[in-house]
Parts: sequence; structure tokens; C-alpha cells
Amino acid sequence: MNLRQMTGMGGADPAEKAALEPANPDRVLTLVVEGTARGVPEVDGKEYKEFRANLAKLALQLSDRLPDEEKLAQVRAILREFEGYRDRSETELRNRTSEWRTAVSFLFRELLKGLGIDATSPNAAKLLQNVATAAAAEDVRVFHEHLETFLHPQGADSAPAEASQFRKADHTTANDNAAGLRGGGAAVEQVRRIMERGDKAFIVLFRLSCLNMISQRFGPEAVEDCLMAVSAFLTQSLNSDDAIYHWSDASLLAVLRGRPNEQILTAELDRIAMQNRETTVTIGGRATMLRIPITYDLTPIERLKSAEDLYKITLLTTCGRAK
Repeated sequence: MNLRQMTGMGGADPAEKAALEPANPDRVLTLVVEGTARGVPEVDGKEYKEFRANLAKLALQLSDRLPDEEKLAQVRAILREFEGYRDRSETELRNRTSEWRTAVSFLFRELLKGLGIDATSPNAAKLLQNVATAAAAEDVRVFHEHLETFLHPQGADSAPAEASQFRKADHTTANDNAAGLRGGGAAVEQVRRIMERGDKAFIVLFRLSCLNMISQRFGPEAVEDCLMAVSAFLTQSLNSDDAIYHWSDASLLAVLRGRPNEQILTAELDRIAMQNRETTVTIGGRATMLRIPITYDLTPIERLKSAEDLYKITLLTTCGRAK
């Protein structure tokens, strides 16, 4: 029995049979192939376009003049094309999911770093583990809920319990801090004067990493020694007419002038950060070498609407440029 006979419609009445029988069974098969292809999901645009083009070419080869054996071979080729596209699409989805997991894990670790949270702490480590296993939409939704609870345990304005206690901005103008520098309030006053004169300047927020862990391991005196050492290093590395302030117990803020553009200043700051070496601090009466990683965020002063915007930009830039 050939394909035409297989696709013919039965019936005792020859007139009824002629009315019901497809005029061209091969055309029907071609339409089935095309209709099925339209229902295949487009996972990758380029791959899908190539798949549809290959199917169209194979479908056109289903000629009525071909013997049944050759038509059957064409049908098998069409099935292989569907199977190949399915396999390639599944591989693409697996790779895409893996890359998204990697990206989310990286961003979450950067967020933890900016908050001064140890990524190995129980709650943070559990969230990172959930990223590695989340696949279904429900898994992602649950992870989102857990992440929101972790970041804001007491509501929108709350912070994680593990967050560093060294992030509170110093609004004072005194120099009675561990760094021996004037407080952030003095920086706001200087920025206000610069903005009133319309002068050009850059704001640089230097962040000191790992202070929360140093405090837990060695105590607050070790943190003060680290802050003092980094303050001295930055003061020595910057120009004599640059102003540097104590912004928080984990960050210093500098107001820099005399640089022609952001690119040149970025290169200068990169060199300074790369020159950062181990710091000698006194822990339990003994000198200990510690390296405090320094990151920074750079903001041209013309981006500020008012001097008080300093508090906003330093809250928003939670992740600096790691050096």
C-alpha cells in the first residue's frame, strides 16, 4: 500500500469518497510538517531560523513522483531534524541556566562584599546554595523571597543581621576618629563651597574590605589600627592639596581637584590601589601583617544636585572597583 492509499478516506459511496479524499496526500504531509514546526518553541533565534529553513527544504522534497521508500526516507530525515533541534535546544537551555546561576552568584557575592558580610556565614551560604539548585520558576520565586527576607529582615528599611557595623556615615566635622581625619560633615561643607563656586572636582569613596571579619577575629582595636594605616597610606599617595575625610569606620572619602578628566584620575587611583600592601597592626601586643583590600567609587562633582547628595551616592555605590 502506498502513501496515497494510506491517506485516502474510506466509504462505500464513490462520490463521497472522492469528496473526502485529499487531492494531494504529499501536500497534506507537507502542511503537517510546517504546522508542527510552528508549534516548536524558539529557544535560540539563529538556531530556530536554521531549523525552519532545513525543514522547509525537506518538506519541499516530498514530491508525489518519489517512490514510497524515498518518501519514507525523507520523513525520517524530517524526524531527525526535529530531534536534533530538540537536543540542541535542551543543551542551550541547560547552558543558559548555568550561566545565569553563575552571574547571580557573582552579583550576590559582590553585594555581600559591599555589605561587609562573610559569604560563608550560614544564611548567606544557604542562599548561594539555593542559586546553584534553582531551576524551575517556583524555585526562583522561593529564592527571591528568601533573598528579600535576608536583605530586609525587619522591612524595607532594615539591613541584614550579618551586615557590617562599620557602614554608618560620619556626619561630624571633628577629627576624633581612628583615622585621625575630619568627619564626613566637613566633606559635605567643602563640596558645598566647591559647588557654589562652580569649580571642577571629583568625589572618591575608598572602601576597606574585611573589617567586619577582622573585628570578629581580633577585636575593635585591630580595626582602628587598620583604618589608621590605610588613612596614612592614602594621605601619602594623594596630592598634598587633596582633601580626605573619615566617612565611616569602613570607608574614607576624598575630594580631589586638579585632574583634567575622569580617565586620567581613574588611572591614578588604579595605581594607588595596586600599590596597597600589607599593613602592620598590633594585635594582643604583637605586630601582625594584614592586607586590607581597597576598592573605590569615583563620582564627578557635577553629577551632584546638592552637597547632601554625598550621602545618597555613597549608599548607592555598594560595590566598588576591586583592586
